[in-house]
Amino acid sequence: MIDRTGKFEGDDPFEISRQWLKEAESTEPNDPNAIALATVDSNDMPNVRMVLLKDIEDDAFVFYTNYESSKARELDATKSAAFVMHWKSLRRQVRVRGVVSREEGQLADDYYKSRSLKSRLGAWASQQSQPLESRATLMAEVAKVTVSKGLNPPRPPFWGGFRIHPVEIEFWADGAARLHDRFRWERDSADEPWKITRLNP
Repeated sequence: MIDRTGKFEGDDPFEISRQWLKEAESTEPNDPNAIALATVDSNDMPNVRMVLLKDIEDDAFVFYTNYESSKARELDATKSAAFVMHWKSLRRQVRVRGVVSREEGQLADDYYKSRSLKSRLGAWASQQSQPLESRATLMAEVAKVTVSKGLNPPRPPFWGGFRIHPVEIEFWADGAARLHDRFRWERDSADEPWKITRLNP
């Protein structure tokens, strides 16, 4: 039996993740839900960028983006991703690796509608990851979209969510003298039970 008490206690890694994120929401000064998302391109070169995690479901982590962006094209091609969520104030992090799927249904519509009007119009105006002549060009496109789409724009067909279904989750907490606590949850597929291993720092 692995000794997991306190912050590591529990039989559901998604619930532990939610609890840690909830704690971070009261301690982190900015974007406690920020994750560093890693993907791989067609040349097997890695890419990483910060995105905002929008939901921790019962079996997946969810974020939203432009489907024509570099990250989305890489996710669609490999069907896999990894991310780390780090909270300096708590001295903790969560690392995740898994397979991805799209969220293009009602949940994507609902989240899009919850965004500010400027963000919704910006999603239409930005050709994410493509070359841009100037900021003035972008703002001119926003103005055109505002006229054409109005004050209640629908979700763009090229914009939606991704779910990461983990096959590995690691919970890390800082320890004295760099003797950190690490617990890795792993499984071969989403249908199998988790195996939990304590790791050396």
